[in-house]
Amino acid sequence: MAKNMQPVAKRCKALGISPAEMGYAKKTTNRNPGGQMRRKKSEYGLQLNEKQKVKFIYGILEKQLRSYFKTAMVAPGKTGDNMMVLIERRLDNVVYRLGFALTRRQARQLVNHGHFTVNGKKVNIPSYLVKEGDVIEVAERSRSSEIFKRLLGQDAPVTLQPAWLEREKNELKGKVSHLPAREEIDTAVEEQLIVELYSK
Repeated sequence: MAKNMQPVAKRCKALGISPAEMGYAKKTTNRNPGGQMRRKKSEYGLQLNEKQKVKFIYGILEKQLRSYFKTAMVAPGKTGDNMMVLIERRLDNVVYRLGFALTRRQARQLVNHGHFTVNGKKVNIPSYLVKEGDVIEVAERSRSSEIFKRLLGQDAPVTLQPAWLEREKNELKGKVSHLPAREEIDTAVEEQLIVELYSK
């Protein structure tokens, strides 16, 4: 599996996104502290930047993103909205959104290692697309792990879940109450620019 090994803070600064978007609260970079002025980006440059943002935030590859775009294009509704909803439904992203992992990178690794079940069946594919009504749960054999123990008890962190997901505090399972609408996805991306880029 391909991995993005770029330094998170440096890449966030280059793409103009907050490290908090990646699940990192205290990441900073000291490179180029003066923030040298760059020339205005071309239309293509803006489109490319948005595409790179989505790939970096969600940890997906070019081939995967293009596949989501093609699926979104033939579905009813806005192509850009459909594409973002498809990406948001990825199991690794849902695990992150439910608060089972601190970052999407960690969520992807945990899914790969078989720590989660969907409707009682083990799923170790990060790109698995969840459906309405799906129950995502920490596998029984993984519950004793320190990673998941921190989610239980009085000091368990409270995470803010999006409206389309449900999870009770001190519960190691969550549910997809409904499929997300674009306005329920807080990722700051202008997906229409990506649609324009791929439509050329």
